[in-house]
Amino acid sequence: MSNLTLDILMITYNRPEYTRLSLSRLLESCDDSMRVWLWHNGDHAETLDVVRSYENHPRFHRFHHSSENGLVREPTNWLFKNADSDLLSVIADDCVVSEGWGQKLSKAHYDEPKFGVLACWHFPVEDFDMQLAEPKIRSFTGGHKVMLNPWVQGSGVVMKRQCIDHLGLLPPKDKGFTSYCMRIAAAGWVNGWYLPLIPIDHMDDPRSVNTMLRSDADLAEHLPLSAQFRGVRSINEWTAHLRKIARALHTTPSDPRQYFGLRKKIRRAIMRLKRQELLY
Repeated sequence: MSNLTLDILMITYNRPEYTRLSLSRLLESCDDSMRVWLWHNGDHAETLDVVRSYENHPRFHRFHHSSENGLVREPTNWLFKNADSDLLSVIADDCVVSEGWGQKLSKAHYDEPKFGVLACWHFPVEDFDMQLAEPKIRSFTGGHKVMLNPWVQGSGVVMKRQCIDHLGLLPPKDKGFTSYCMRIAAAGWVNGWYLPLIPIDHMDDPRSVNTMLRSDADLAEHLPLSAQFRGVRSINEWTAHLRKIARALHTTPSDPRQYFGLRKKIRRAIMRLKRQELLY
């Protein structure tokens, strides 16, 4: 790798309260080897004003405004096509990074060529169970440890440009960053959550101190897309779902071959039987 530059994408839309906190904290966390690229979807005036108020920050590198909602694939590919760094990152506008997050993950990538996508932990720290995760934890060059998984979340990640050089941009057929991560793992790179955990505050988790989701009425007004897709209607239901995801990640297979070809079909059949309570 030629330098220590980390190019970071943040996508904003219509949540000025979250954007003000997430963007300011992201810029504060950057050293002079890191640059922030900002893609704003839509024309929400207050959010756009928040974004533009940071344009003169020395770490604010480039801004793009799309009147239409480009969702995730188009902004991500904008970064992939235009950034010239060795390492790339995505931070969502509903996530608040912790101090040193980018420096820690960048160093791990420079120490270990096998790493593809490394992630911060975007659940509360208490959701992590070291004993349960132990079978998936591996040690690597430089003393770095990772809880392996073929995919990670789409925010709070650092990845090697080599992955994009090998696999290309996010294609329309992919279901998002998760599918792209799985292809990276299948190509031979190592993905997972860095240990010791690097927390990132996911503000759409009702347990976050910065959340706007404090009641069922709040949830109805600011319903996250993932909650909407799952038909979630209450704070308790949404919190239980997030806890369930965190728990499941401790035990999902870390071998990417389990998710492709014949093994993928077998796993789907087993999951179907479990849902029908025919297999225990």
